[in-house]
Amino acid sequence: MAIGQNSDVTAEAAGVVALERSLKKVDEFMHISRRMRTIVLQSALGGMTLSAVGMLVAASGHLSPVAGALTQEVIDVLAVLNALRAAFLPRVISDLGTSVAKN
Repeated sequence: MAIGQNSDVTAEAAGVVALERSLKKVDEFMHISRRMRTIVLQSALGGMTLSAVGMLVAASGHLSPVAGALTQEVIDVLAVLNALRAAFLPRVISDLGTSVAKN
């Protein structure tokens, strides 16, 4: 992580560049990364779990091939919709009590 106006070499090597010289941004980045990881895991594991359940139902003969394909599409849409939660800012992104202003 590069903080402040560092050289181009530092900015290239860093995974995150914060232009402000405040450690408050580190806290915000940590919150954002934890939230992103949670959403990714929920979407991936939830989609795989629902797919496995669907395959078991289909293997037991209770789901026709067309219904199975439609069920898989619904599962995929649910996983994508869950992942889209990452596009919306949470109300609080810091332990310091900073809230995101709604416009």
